[in-house]
Amino acid sequence: MRSWPTDRVALGGDYNPEQWPRDVWPQDVALMREAGVSFVSVGIFAWSALEPEPGRFDLGWLDEVMDLLHEGGIAVDLATGTASPPPWFSHRYPDTLPVTRDGHRLWPGGRQAYCPSSTVFRDHAVRLAETMAQRYRDHPALAMWHVSNEYACHNTPCYCDTCAAAFRDWLRRRYGDVATMNDAWGTSFWSQRHTTFEHVLPPRQAPTASNPTQLLDYRRFSSDTLLDQFLAERAVLERVSPGVPITTNFMTLSHFRHLDYTRWAPHQDVVSTDHYLVATQADPGAELSFSGDLTRGLAGGAPWLLMEHSTSAVNWQPVNPAKAPGQMLRNSLAHVAHGADTVGFFQWRASAAGAEKFHSALLPHAGTESRLWRDVVRLGEVCGRLGELVGSRVEADVAILWDYEAGWACDQPSHPSQLVAYGDDAHQLHATLLHRGITSDVVSPAADLSSYRLVIVPTLYLMTDAGAAAVTAAAQAGAQVLVTFFSGIVDEHDHIRLGGYPGALRDLLGVWVEEFNPLRENETVQLDDGSVGAVWSERLDLRGAQAVASYAEGPLAGVPAITRRDVGAGAAWYLATRLQGEHLDALVGRLVDAAGVSAPYDCPRGVELVRRTSGTASYLFALNHRDDEVTVPVTGHDLVADVGTDGRLVLAPGGVAVVRERR
Repeated sequence: MRSWPTDRVALGGDYNPEQWPRDVWPQDVALMREAGVSFVSVGIFAWSALEPEPGRFDLGWLDEVMDLLHEGGIAVDLATGTASPPPWFSHRYPDTLPVTRDGHRLWPGGRQAYCPSSTVFRDHAVRLAETMAQRYRDHPALAMWHVSNEYACHNTPCYCDTCAAAFRDWLRRRYGDVATMNDAWGTSFWSQRHTTFEHVLPPRQAPTASNPTQLLDYRRFSSDTLLDQFLAERAVLERVSPGVPITTNFMTLSHFRHLDYTRWAPHQDVVSTDHYLVATQADPGAELSFSGDLTRGLAGGAPWLLMEHSTSAVNWQPVNPAKAPGQMLRNSLAHVAHGADTVGFFQWRASAAGAEKFHSALLPHAGTESRLWRDVVRLGEVCGRLGELVGSRVEADVAILWDYEAGWACDQPSHPSQLVAYGDDAHQLHATLLHRGITSDVVSPAADLSSYRLVIVPTLYLMTDAGAAAVTAAAQAGAQVLVTFFSGIVDEHDHIRLGGYPGALRDLLGVWVEEFNPLRENETVQLDDGSVGAVWSERLDLRGAQAVASYAEGPLAGVPAITRRDVGAGAAWYLATRLQGEHLDALVGRLVDAAGVSAPYDCPRGVELVRRTSGTASYLFALNHRDDEVTVPVTGHDLVADVGTDGRLVLAPGGVAVVRERR
């Protein structure tokens, strides 16, 4: 077994030698060494090459690849090969193909063509994983096991009869009896009361809106079912190949919320994730940083692995722009700034055929004469100089709460406003702090909040009693707490917390909301402090809080829109509308001042500053998201440029530096 590279920030990515003739493989390893590649993930989509016929395994080619990589000094993150079944599997077991909500079966020809609940698929996947573990458990190139790939990216949720039976079993385990389930689902409404679990179906396409708690439970079930698939493969790897770390790559992009990663993370020996920029987002760089902070939260603050991102363009957006010169380096180091100790890409060599042939890679179609290759080699050199910070941790005084179940419940239909989408306010608040140079941890409501000076609760529509108690305790202990609208509204069963909004947080905030008054698209409301609200307003009474700002016009003129209440050694703030731009920045400024939170150094807005520390060593990441040159007053040694900084770090537009601080 090879140790994971720790003398540098590990650099590498997916390697798919089965796509290329054998005479290319030695060239690949030589070029990997030139680029500073120290790890590769092998075999992720190789099932059809590993098991070309049922029960007949062909591993000789993989033996050659593993030996070549070992000789080249490259660590292997070896996949179980189970990400997508081969054509023979779907032909032999057509009932394992997934089914959409309206009853259409999804056919093979893409990837992930399997039902998440299929025990037939699970048995074959476990058999392949065991074959791989027996063959390679003692191979000197093996450093980590990689189970499947990007679970739920294409085949979840599935609504087939196999999933229906598995869902009923899941409900029996969750509720024990059908009466308890009926109470949780509120089935007295619309004559939905069940007399037996056997009558329960997945929330397939119905004449009108489906039962909200049934929808929520099906999201929970779908996540748990795929987790069971992962755990089945993990168990055989632990048994046959003990001591080798095991992971599967999450997708902590803001728009991917099919799985509850808070339940998955404890089962990873190291948390890993994939991240890709989405060109249509208003601030893709801020979303990248949010993803990193969320991944670090899932890892409990420990360093994590970036398993995939792109060197330049992807292939799956309507328009796929190339990254600008220097952007790949900046994006890569942004992930490291937020806790990654490994920088991985999809993929090593750009494919000549297949659906992702126009997806960029470390080795592009243009070859080694290209600008992109030169940028890759430079990234390898920088990663080599960053070895001293591997294992260090990110400093953050701010926590932003993030909950997958709250998001599933929040984004259902039949709510006061479809303009309220889970994550929008979390991202805006995170970005506002980011552009002030302030780092946030993005954590579960179940996380320990005791060390944070500022705790933000954005649109946490579903909230448990324990979550509300933790937020209250944080305020009592001295934190400034900000809660945004549509938080604390329902319990874990998606039942309204009666007695007035915001339900679970009403006493903490010292407010009582009688009625929501959501705003129409593009409608705004003026506040008496000069700020402007959008999307939301509500009729609010003070019950111990003080008004910070009130609506200055419309039917709610004079009604508080921003409130504050002293709580123990801290305070609880409530934002009953959506502020944006300079108005949100002004509120965040008041919060960070009250909390005693500030950026590591004074520099212009739009410069991202993140500090990682280990013992007495301190490393400042500085990323310039501005279009002009900026100066950061930090003293130390910039590991990117490999030069000293004597109180004056100059960052070019879009520039990045990692400074070992002299403090």
